[in-house]
Amino acid sequence: MRAISPQKLGLKKKMYLNFTRDPKATRSGFGDALVTLGKKYNAKNKSPKIYAVCADLTGSVKMDKFQKAFPKQFVQVGVAEQNLVTVGSGIAAMGKIPFVSSYAAFMPGRCWEQIRTTICYNNQNVKLIGAHAGISVGPDGATHQALEDIATMRSLPNMVVVVPSDYEQTKAATKAIARYKGPVYLRLTRSATPQFTTSKPPFIIGKANVLKQGKDITLIAAGPLVFEAIKAAAILKLKHNISATVIDCHTIKPLDKNTIISAAKKTKRIITIEEHQITGGLGGAVAELLSENHPTLIKRIGVNDHYGESGEPQELLTKFKLDAKNIVKEAVKLCKR
Repeated sequence: MRAISPQKLGLKKKMYLNFTRDPKATRSGFGDALVTLGKKYNAKNKSPKIYAVCADLTGSVKMDKFQKAFPKQFVQVGVAEQNLVTVGSGIAAMGKIPFVSSYAAFMPGRCWEQIRTTICYNNQNVKLIGAHAGISVGPDGATHQALEDIATMRSLPNMVVVVPSDYEQTKAATKAIARYKGPVYLRLTRSATPQFTTSKPPFIIGKANVLKQGKDITLIAAGPLVFEAIKAAAILKLKHNISATVIDCHTIKPLDKNTIISAAKKTKRIITIEEHQITGGLGGAVAELLSENHPTLIKRIGVNDHYGESGEPQELLTKFKLDAKNIVKEAVKLCKR
């Protein structure tokens, strides 16, 4: 893929995609953007505005650079996730912007009720960062591979859910959620994943990016699996003469209804792709939208009512049929219907 230009893949030129860089984890993009935000907001405010709150995972969630740069704006609560989000809510109540982070299996996993009651019910301006999400966590195994977090978070009133696709987009998303006033859940990966976006397109919460236009089928993906969707679209065209629209749906809530419905009307077939249970995640959100507005043939690719397991990230994507090869297989089948 790195030797193929975006233009040869049929990708939209205005998206400024770049396949020439080495893989990098989305959590690293968050960590770098958080430091940038700290500097920016400190420069224009009389008192500190950005705070980081962590539950004994400072290095793992990439808050270590922020801690070093702004030690008085960093709060370590220890292994106490319920306390973690409640402290974040209190900081927000004082007019600050807290970024609260842990592994997604533990936050929202261990503290959903506190998120619901102290943050969402009060519409507090807390940014919840769930790291190490999805199958691509790899060797950490099933206990640490959060596959249900999108479903639990998007069900909460007032909550925004964002799943960036790579390092660069995560930096842009982190800055965008800082500007947004209200609760946000930002879902991040542990392992290094392909970089393909750049800093040029603006990141707009609730606005999906159409990376490629096609006429036969639409591939809607979120997170690092957007890259698998791009690869699948290229294979579909080269080997099967199937023209696929590719949509990077980085915001699961609020969903970009107009873009998705428009794509469904045009291609009449939809495949959703995600590192999450097919129930309640991106696939569930898209299916709900289309069933009420424009019933469409749809295939949800994700984890199907199963826990993860230990393994290398790409190995697990293949086993759970989340890779480009399986996307192509399902797309060919759907196009025959």
